[in-house]
Amino acid sequence: MKKEDLKGLSADELRNEIVAEQDRLLKLKFAHAVSPVENPMRIRESRKRIARLNTELTVKSRQA
Repeated sequence: MKKEDLKGLSADELRNEIVAEQDRLLKLKFAHAVSPVENPMRIRESRKRIARLNTELTVKSRQA
């Protein structure tokens, strides 16, 4: 998702996206611990996406 797409989401949608992405990251980490993941950069991308979502959620909460 682009930054513009994140700005269009509501606070509840952002929270849902964060939970979903954290779940995805946890599954990736477990899969990587058992056997190497095909593309380990997905773990880094997932962490960055969670950070972006949290940042946007903080911005929205401060505006309210």
